[in-house]
Amino acid sequence: MSGQNNEQRYFSLSGINPKLEIPMSRGVKIGIAIVVIIVAGIASVFLLTSGMEKRADAFFNAVKRHDIAKAHTYLSEDFKASTDEISLKEFLSKGAILNFKSASWSNRQISGNRGQLDGSITTESGGVVPLKLNFVKENGEWKIYSIQKPVAGLQATESSPSAPSQSEQATLVKQSMHDFLVSVRQKEMSHFHSTLSRMWQKQVSTEELNAVFINVIESGANWPAVDTLDPVLSPVMKMDEHEVLTLSGQYPTNPVLRFEMKYVYEGVAWKLIGFSLEAK
Repeated sequence: MSGQNNEQRYFSLSGINPKLEIPMSRGVKIGIAIVVIIVAGIASVFLLTSGMEKRADAFFNAVKRHDIAKAHTYLSEDFKASTDEISLKEFLSKGAILNFKSASWSNRQISGNRGQLDGSITTESGGVVPLKLNFVKENGEWKIYSIQKPVAGLQATESSPSAPSQSEQATLVKQSMHDFLVSVRQKEMSHFHSTLSRMWQKQVSTEELNAVFINVIESGANWPAVDTLDPVLSPVMKMDEHEVLTLSGQYPTNPVLRFEMKYVYEGVAWKLIGFSLEAK
């Protein structure tokens, strides 16, 4: 848009002296064409993402009325399956989102039946809460697939709506290991399976997990002791182009227990989508 304003100022020179003629060079013509294309592209993005913005407005208007049941209906099937109304209200309360006043979206993306809005909401008290909303199109309608809010306060490492802080990474690994060990003690993977991402649950059954981890279940190793230890995370966190988060590291056991865990953000939390262990 700044290029467009410059062109307007340039051509206004002819108004100073009606006899003055300023020829339009080929470069200027190309510049104007580029500006027109950019403006058309921006307009196209706004048009294509208008459905997502309307869905977000409907969701937050329900939140503003504290109508969590109605807000829940604007979520995708996977989101609703992993997050009940009580959990949704708890998330909204912790993030001050229940005090919603208005929303502003600074970045919009769309690719096929997936979309994203980045921006912030303003609360009734004047506070600003950064948010990222991911969308999926279900039966021709945009539904909210996940809501991400960066953690406020002091952080040991840089974090963003797409990347958990170092302390959050450790918490994710500890929780996943705990859930895994609960199933090991029970000698079957039902509990562990219930904690996985909806995406992974659709791809693998409890019986398949039992078969994969049968050696661990029958090993007789002192697995409960691992549950009391803190993981040592590798210093480099990996996030691929599909926003799959990979955390790796080890537990200080003998032999050393190495792990690699993969997560995707579903609903209002990171969910496990990959899990591997190796004792060395």
